[in-house]
Formats: sequence, structure tokens, C-alpha cells
Amino acid sequence: MKFGINTLDDVDVKGKTVLIRLDLNEPIDRKTGTLKDITRIKVTIPTLEELIEKGAKVVIMTHQGSDIEYKNFYSTKPHALELSKLLHKQVKHVEDVCGPMAIAEIKDLKEGEALLLENVRYMSEEQTLFELNLKLTHEQQARTILIQKLAPLADLYICDAFAAAHRDQPSICGFEQVLPSIMGRLFEKEFRILSEIMENPKRDCVFILGGAKIADAFAMMNTVLSSKVADYVLTGGVVANILLASNNVNIGNASLNYINQQGYASFIETGRDILSKFRNKVILPTDLSYVNEGKRFEIGIDKLPENFALIDIGQETVNKYRAIISSAKTVFTNGPMGIFEDTLTEFGTKEIWKAISETEAFTVIGGGDSITATNKYNLQSKMSYICTGGGALIRFLTGEELPAVKALRYAATHNNGELYKKQEKGLKI
Repeated sequence: MKFGINTLDDVDVKGKTVLIRLDLNEPIDRKTGTLKDITRIKVTIPTLEELIEKGAKVVIMTHQGSDIEYKNFYSTKPHALELSKLLHKQVKHVEDVCGPMAIAEIKDLKEGEALLLENVRYMSEEQTLFELNLKLTHEQQARTILIQKLAPLADLYICDAFAAAHRDQPSICGFEQVLPSIMGRLFEKEFRILSEIMENPKRDCVFILGGAKIADAFAMMNTVLSSKVADYVLTGGVVANILLASNNVNIGNASLNYINQQGYASFIETGRDILSKFRNKVILPTDLSYVNEGKRFEIGIDKLPENFALIDIGQETVNKYRAIISSAKTVFTNGPMGIFEDTLTEFGTKEIWKAISETEAFTVIGGGDSITATNKYNLQSKMSYICTGGGALIRFLTGEELPAVKALRYAATHNNGELYKKQEKGLKI
């Protein structure tokens, strides 16, 4: 047991039917029906290999696509193909989540075989609107169709979806109420690394916060500064623009209008409070860039343009940030320095990512855009750790106990007996 949660070291899985929740959500090329990236799939392989080698009957659950807009959903069939390649053995796929087809395939599994179910978000109880509007307790989640249909077929539940650990949904938090439950190797690894950063980081500990997810960035910033986890916070993107405005810098009408249109205006006051408490810890850009008629311009913050959006940090800021990064012992990064997808405005992100890859510090990359930037610049092998989590990562770093963690800790004290057949003993709800 680690962190109050059982692990694969605490159970015998040979011959057992194991339900495992992964996060294999990847960008899809809808024209070809193939995955554009397999980063999240690759990191699940160690847990799956261990289960298969130990003779488990492995039933995989995952989601694919945004669950706010139904049109973004997609089948998990391409994921089964990629898993088969990486595991060097067939991973079966069934176009069903918990109906007759899925049940039949699960019952037919042999030791060492793996089956991927269809996208769990085809089930209404797995959708965000269901989660937000009904706010089911974990005990109530155990009464949903997904749990009622699948739990009786299983001996053990494994959550290895740290990236989805912030979601309060049945496939994440419901099975723990009725089945012996543990965390997988990926969940265990991410939980350990992030806990070490929060509890005992090597100094200097530098957080790099950028991008446009303002509420997340400001919550994280306040937590790591208040708890003295971070020695410095380097800022970029819209996060930096708001903090510059908080510091009475005239960032121009174009950038202010964007902040207002996105509903971020209140964060200017939040920024003032953060700067008043941690001014020497929060490092702001000294120059920024904008684009005019297809050309990039860099300019000091004392004379920023009124009518051009500020979309990247400049060379002077890059040099300043590089010096801080090079002397750090821990570097955590969440969010780019600007619009890195465009060659005219990728300079800041590209240079800072290069600096991160060159430092001798322990480096952690977190969040979807940060991972995308890392992949774009082919720096995966030069980062100490790439965290799969986005929302889960941020909520963890704000000090919140994640729903999945709460559910797994419950299972460790309530469903920690000898593995047993639920179909023989019945659900204990």
C-alpha cells in the first residue's frame, strides 16, 4: 500500500478478471480513422504488460473525445490496434460498453488476454453534464448501469487513469465501492512524482506557468507560492499578460479586450493580490512580441502597442528565464509562452523548452499544450517526466484530494479482502 492506496504488489491477479480504467484519449484523424498521437497509450503499457504476464484476464475501459460536445466522441477501435502493436499481441475490441456483446466477450476471455471496450462516454452516466448536474455520490455511482453490468463479472478494479482522476464519474469512482480496487503503475508513478514535488522539492524549485487556462494557473500559482513549494514562478502567455496588467503595465487595448472577452478581467485583481504577497517570487516578462503584416516584432513592456495582441515573450525575457532555469534543481512546466503553433510566435516556447531540456534539474512537463510542445520539438527523451494529466494535475497541485484518490482510499479500507467473484456473492451496495 502506498499513499493509503493498494497497488499491484498487494494482489494476486492470476486467473482473475480485471477491469482497468485507462485514459487513452488521443487526437484523432477522422479522415483516416487513425490516432495522431499515442503518448498516453505508450505510458499505459507497463501496467498492461504486467497484468498479461501474470495471467490476468484484462478488460480495458477508456474514453475518447470531449464529453461536452457529443460530436467529438469517437470509437476506441483505433486504440485497440495501437495497443496490439505496443504489446506485441492482439488486444480484442468490442463495439459495446456493458451490453450483451461486451458481457459475452468478457466471459470468454482467457488468462493473459486483453479486451478493449467501446468508448465509456457513450454511456450517459460518463458524461460531464451528467456529472455536473446530478452530482452523484460514489455510492450512488455504484448503482449506475455501467457498474451494475460489469462489476459482477470482475474480481478486481484498477484505476490507472491519473489524467482522468479529477473526474467524478462511475468508471473512475464507482467500482471502488463494490470491488477490491487498486491503482496501476502509471497512477502510482504520477502520484509519487507530484507528491515529492509538493512535499520535498529540490531547490531551487521553479514553476513555469503560461497558456490561457487562467483559473487553473492562478489557483496553482497561489498554492505553490503560499505553501513555499515554488521558489520562483516564471510566467508567459495570457497568464503573464494579466499579471502585467495587475502590475499597472499598459498592455494595450487588443490584449485587454481579449482578457475581457474571455471573462478573465477579475483575475487582474487576483493578480494584484498575488504580486503584493509574492512579488519577488513571480517573474514577469520584460519584453513581449506581436505580429504586424506577417512580421514578428519584439518590444519592451514600457511601450507595448495599443492595437496588436501580445502573443509571445521576447529575447530579453527568454535570456532572463534561461538563467533561472539553468540554476534550478526542480522545474515544473504547465502552459506555453505564446502561440507556439505558429512559426512567427513559437520563439518563446521553443527557447524555454530547449532550456528545460538542457538543465540538469528534475523536469516535469504537465498539461496537454505542454506535452504537444514537447512532442513538436522532439524533446520527450530529454525531459525527466511527462505527466499525462491536465485537469487532474492542476487540481492535485492546488492541494485538492482527487475523486479517484478518495475512492481508491475508500476501497483500501472497505474492499481489501481476498479477491472474490462478484457474480457469486452479489454486489454489496
